Formats: sequence, C-alpha cells, structure tokens
Amino acid sequence: MGHSFTIRPFCAIFAALAALAPSAQAAERVTLRNGFEMRCDHHAPVESRVRLYLSAGEDNYIEFRPEEIAMIETVPDPPAEPKSAGTAPATQAAAGPKAGSNSISQASRDATLSPADLHEILARAGHDHNLDVDLLASLVKAESGGNARAVSRAGARGLMQLMPGTAKTLGVEDSFKPDQNVRGGSTYLDALLTRYHDNLALALAAYNAGPEAVDKYHGIPPYHETRTYVAWVIHEFNRRVLAREAESRKAARALGLQVAQDAPTKGKAIR
Repeated sequence: MGHSFTIRPFCAIFAALAALAPSAQAAERVTLRNGFEMRCDHHAPVESRVRLYLSAGEDNYIEFRPEEIAMIETVPDPPAEPKSAGTAPATQAAAGPKAGSNSISQASRDATLSPADLHEILARAGHDHNLDVDLLASLVKAESGGNARAVSRAGARGLMQLMPGTAKTLGVEDSFKPDQNVRGGSTYLDALLTRYHDNLALALAAYNAGPEAVDKYHGIPPYHETRTYVAWVIHEFNRRVLAREAESRKAARALGLQVAQDAPTKGKAIR
C-alpha cells in the first residue's frame, strides 16, 4: 500500500532547511525574502544563481535565485562543545552525506555493487513499496555510498545501514546481503513515511536518528548530523529526479513524442 506526496517548488526545501538552521555550525546566516533563515558554511555566485554550501567542501549545496535572498551575514563559529553520549542521536545510521568516510571500515570499501545490479535491487524494492527509485538511490548514497559491507561506528550495516535490532525486526537475516538489506530498509522507510503522513523530511530524520528522537523533539532533532543528512538526501533526490526528467524530455523530443507523467510514488522532485 502506498501514498503519494509532492514536494512543491522550493517551499519544502526552505522549510526543511529553516528547521535545520538553529543548531548547524556554520559561518554565514542567510535570510530569505519569505522570512526563512538558514545557515551555511559559505556562499558563491554560480552563473545566475547563488550557491549556499552546507559544509566546507564543494559537494553539498543548495542554490537560490539572487532575488530570493534578502541578506547574508557572517557569524562567528560557536565554541566547540564537549561530546557526550547523551547528546548524540540514539541510532546513528550512518555518516550522513559523507557516507563512506570516517564511519565505514577501511576493509569493507571494496564491497561495491555494479550500478546496474544496485539499480535492479532498488527498482524492485521501489515497486514493492511504491517508493521512487531515486529516493532509495539517494538514501543508499548517503548511508553507505553503495558499499554492501559498510559498517558504521554505531554498528549499522549494509547498503541502507540497518542497526542489528531493526534488521531483526524487519526479518533481515543478513544485512550484508544487498537484496535483504534493501528490502528491509525500504520496508522501514515506507513505515516511517506512513507514520509521519508522507512528510519526507521527518521520515528521513527518523531513519537517521530514530523515530523516538523525532517524536521527542516534535520535528527534526537538533543534531547537526541529522539535519545535514536530511537536507542532503532531499537535495540529492531532487537532483536525480530532475536529471531523469530532463533526459526523458530530451529523448521524447528526439522521437517527436510527448513525455508521459510519472505515476504517483512516495516522492516527487521540487519543481
């Protein structure tokens, strides 16, 4: 059984990023003309848009039209806070958008499926749960980078980084087997989307930090990792869907055909 939902043009990403802003450690505060505020590490003009980078690197960013931005302020970096086990997410599924970096054991880096094999597994799971295959692909990229034998510091395993207890509940016998892992992770994401009434940002936050944390804070928890993770997965999902649709339009024009609309799934690109 499935429900469809739509992320409308920029509005959902504004709301998600605004929710992420308060605890994010960053160097700039951005105020949008619609009243939302967010933080980023730095910004730069790219062609006719302004690119806001969510981290010090160049990979994670969100773009806006210049007229959508009211003000950008430089803010001092907050002092480093001592780490405490009580302040970390209860179930850290992975290293978020930098998946495959510090949290993944070096010995397991070679266990990567071919793109075709991975796509087939994701497509099958997407069909079974009415989930967009690009949503699943974005989550897998964030969680494990496609490494079927990835293991996080918290003990999450496989492509979709299932904790042992969660995997057992989902009937997954071996989290390192790609088909079992994706089947379990897709089932879990489907359940979270149902639980949070197809609110993708909340479902992703619960996938990363656990539904208990989302329920406790009545929204996305104030964990830097989780907030960055949610923004990155939504951005990557949107990028993939827009690229897919652009390719479909290009192919259709070449054949003189009209592009058919995708059937509703749990996930739509930001228009």
